[in-house]
Formats: sequence, C-alpha cells, structure tokens
Amino acid sequence: MKNTPFTQKHIALGAKMAEFAGYNMPISYSGINDEHATVRNNAGVFDVSHMGEFILKGENALDLIQRVTTNDAAKLTDGKAQYSCLPNNDGGIVDDLLVYCIEENKSYMLVVNASNIEKDWNWISSFNDKNVEMHNISDKTCLLAIQGPNATKILQPLAEMDIMNLKYYTFAKGTFAGVKNVLISATGYTGAGGVEIYFEDIDGDADKIWDAIFEAGKIAGIKPIGLGARDTLRLEMGFCLYGNDINDTTSPLEAGLGWITKFTKDFTNSAYFAKQKANGVTKKLVGFEMQERGIARHDHEIKDFEGNVIGKVTSGTQSPSLGKAIGLGYVDNKYAAIDSEIFISIRNTLLKAKVVKIPFV
Repeated sequence: MKNTPFTQKHIALGAKMAEFAGYNMPISYSGINDEHATVRNNAGVFDVSHMGEFILKGENALDLIQRVTTNDAAKLTDGKAQYSCLPNNDGGIVDDLLVYCIEENKSYMLVVNASNIEKDWNWISSFNDKNVEMHNISDKTCLLAIQGPNATKILQPLAEMDIMNLKYYTFAKGTFAGVKNVLISATGYTGAGGVEIYFEDIDGDADKIWDAIFEAGKIAGIKPIGLGARDTLRLEMGFCLYGNDINDTTSPLEAGLGWITKFTKDFTNSAYFAKQKANGVTKKLVGFEMQERGIARHDHEIKDFEGNVIGKVTSGTQSPSLGKAIGLGYVDNKYAAIDSEIFISIRNTLLKAKVVKIPFV
C-alpha cells in the first residue's frame, strides 16, 4: 500500500485506516455521522492526495482535451475549471475528471480518480498524436479538501489570495501558509462549500500546511474527516462515484450527465452519444428514498410490484442529514419519473422505495 504525506498524521489522530485505491487511507476518526455533520455545518479536512493529476502543455493541449473529454474545454479561461468525463468507444465512461485551465490554450491540469490513474494516462496518451507535452504529477502532488460553510472563512487568514470570493469552479494560485505555488480551487465533492488545495511536499510543506490549517481552525472546531463521510456527503448530493454509479458500461446520458456532454465539437464516440440522445436512453440513474426499514446497497436488484427486475442499485446509505435510507440506481425508463414506486430486493425481501429528485438535501 502507498502512503500519502499525511498518513502518519491520520494514524496519530487515531483514524480507522483501510486500503483504498492502493493507498492507506483514513476511513473515519470520530465516526461517520459526527464527521458528516461537521462538514455540513462547519468545516472539515479531507486528505485526498491519492487522486491523480496530469499536466498537459503545448499548442495542441486543448485539442487533445477536446478530443478525449465530453465537455467543452474551449470555454475555459485562465483560472477556471470544469467537470467532465472521458468517454470510451463502447458507449461507456473511462473516468470522470476535473479540467483546470492554467494558461488558456497552453497549459491544463486534469484531476482523475485514484483507481484510474494508469488507465486514464494510457487512454489519453493513445490519442496524443500531436506531441502534446504530458506529465503525470500524481505522486508528487498533495491534495487537501477543506469543505463546509465555514471553510474559506477559516482559511482566508492563511492565504495571500482572496479565497472567500472564489466563484464555484474557479481557482487561484499563490502563497498559502507561507508555502508558494499553492493552487486553491472552489471545488469539492460534498456540496457543502469550501475549497481544494493542491501543492507539492517540498521541505516539509505538507506538514506545514496541515498544521497551519488545524491551528487556524482550532477555535472554530475544524476536524479531520475520513472517506466514510466523504461518501455519505457526496451521495446526499447525488454525485456519481466512479466504479459504483458510472463505469465502462454506463453512458453519461444514462447517468444524468448530459449537461457535461456537449455536441458542439467532436469527441471520442460522439456520434454514438448523439444518436443515443436523439433516440433517448432506455435506463436512467435515479435517486430514491426507502419507504420501509432497510438500507439499499450496491448491486441490490430493483424490482417492480410484481417482482420483475427493472434495475440495480449503484449506491446506498443511511443519510445522516435526513435520518432515512437513500440511494442511487439505474431503472428502466418507465420507472424513472419522480414519485415512481419501486422495490429494493434486500435479503430476498422486497422493500418499498420511491424515486425522488436529487440532490437529496
């Protein structure tokens, strides 16, 4: 297992550790419900240094990004980012990712899922026929996500740049906690506000930034947060998790990601997806709330009243904010309307659920 520069910090704080995407990662500290509430109501710090980062440079960098991603990266100007995905040739998704415009038409950073770093690198490289300069900086890049409504207020005294007024999906580079060349973006995976901080661990900078954040947030009650609460937070927002809700066989249109699938340009397999959009999809990713006691889990079958299989659960949990069980799953089109009655097969018992609008909170 790989460690992040913060692994010993997590262990010293008593975190419950486990393997995730090949890394030794903190799952929880004080408990998922407590950590979840901390982020929703205050501010928490996630170590997500396991994520992957690629730099693409050169006059053809944008062309390559346009070719391999579904969103329109030509709309990005310096200091802006966008959510996108890498489509494959079979109607599915290689990965979802963030695209950062460092210098318009010249330099970009792609942030990919930890479990897909090698896969994504090889996929993008296979389309690089115009000598775009590519650098995999994943191993030397630290990433902390400070999320919650009070996050930027706590961090602002440490930053030379104005981070309290960063618009959603924009970023700034500068000095933070005395460390130069720190990239701070108004992005995250919780729906609770906050920022993500990218930097290199040079001469103990990782320790310096971690310690400065917790010192600055001490009075406000900032806490370290594990991947367990990260999952419940993202699920309450209806955010897709690669490997669960989207994968190599799910279309972005089926997953409700039509908003990042732009047909104003040609991209990998774009003709297939355009045809799918014109004809309509046969299944859709929906959110649901359990109407009976029980928690839906990944791969549980979704059935109709008569017990016919109509879909499959992709994610499910007990929502800490709502105090009820929620989930995501693909269902046949006729059952995708809001308020549709569906049934989740849990231990050979059909439990009633209702399709609801997402986000859940």
